[in-house]
Amino acid sequence: MIAGVNFDMDRLEQVERLMQDFADRTGLDGADTPERYLWTDAFAVCNYLSLERARGDGAFLDRARRLVDQVHEVLGAYAENDSRNGWLGGMDDREHSRAPTRAGLRIGKQLPERGPAAAFDERREWDRDGQYFHYLTRWMHALERMAEATGEGQYHQWAVDLVFAAFDGFVHRPPGGGAPRMFWKMSVDLDRPLVPSSGHHDPLDGWVTAQALIASDHGDDAERCELAGRAEVYRKMFAGRDQATGDALGIGGLLVDAWQLFRILPDVEDVSRDDIAELVDAGGMGLEAVIGQRQLEAPPTHRLAFRELGLATGLRAAERLGASTRSPSGPDRLDDSLDEISDWPPLADEIERTWLKSENREFPAWTDHRDINDVMLATCLAPVGYLGPAPGSESRKEVAS
Repeated sequence: MIAGVNFDMDRLEQVERLMQDFADRTGLDGADTPERYLWTDAFAVCNYLSLERARGDGAFLDRARRLVDQVHEVLGAYAENDSRNGWLGGMDDREHSRAPTRAGLRIGKQLPERGPAAAFDERREWDRDGQYFHYLTRWMHALERMAEATGEGQYHQWAVDLVFAAFDGFVHRPPGGGAPRMFWKMSVDLDRPLVPSSGHHDPLDGWVTAQALIASDHGDDAERCELAGRAEVYRKMFAGRDQATGDALGIGGLLVDAWQLFRILPDVEDVSRDDIAELVDAGGMGLEAVIGQRQLEAPPTHRLAFRELGLATGLRAAERLGASTRSPSGPDRLDDSLDEISDWPPLADEIERTWLKSENREFPAWTDHRDINDVMLATCLAPVGYLGPAPGSESRKEVAS
């Protein structure tokens, strides 16, 4: 129990308020021009699924559907400040309606992407548009959660289309040959790299997401074979690589990935409990660094809430793992790994307590990133829409369509 917050009703009411404010600010509700941002919107879709599971009146599912459609309409097209216009990939209206993710999706940054002749400026690149692989995988996840929640295969198909677009755009072989690598950021058209380095967890994210889609009820054998081929490329890219990180958001991502693999463990051939244990171990190493450096004890004015809230959501995933995954044949490596981090999940309560205080949401560190902070606080408070139910606990179809 969080002080001053009833675990059930008060938490849901807080999530409702956060998500209503988000809908009003970003044009999801009302007549304002929509302002879409792919990472934030992926979590927002899942938050509306959490609220639909709790309320069950159809209104929040309608909002999730509307948000998916808006993202595809806004981020599947060139921005208004771009000299180009129309749908990405040169699609006509009919093609885009059928396959809106086939050419990827823009990030949603305010500044246009860097032109081919412009000098690289790392600091300014953070504010420029393009495509991020790790944002695309979050959207794939949101689409598959929509497919799970509604039983509607179109959301799964759009996720698979995005897998293929992202693989073709981001995976490359260095000049002269060698093992495949990934670019960190690509142009809006996926035709040139904007940041040529590789993201630490991008291959892992690609592998986990592909495995989740292989396990989906909505695919067929031919599709699963194509996904498996891409998954194998991703796995070779991160095999033997240390996945540990001292970044709070990255640690949370590792623990969420571990939970997602556990959810599909009975349905896929290429995932083992040892694979899950490796991710838990990497998350545990990062947690030790965060705690040892006392990062969560710094004044809220100097902290990035959304990164900590991503960690807290990962800790919620670790709690679920610890409650669900004990080996029936006796303790194994995964059980041992979870025992090593068993003292850490209550940190999620501390992170929530910090950011539920209204006075901590008045500083620029919060207000400058209000949309992503609000949405990820809501995810932490009601994570089931993002994490999904435990395997075997419920039907794949979670809410009425």
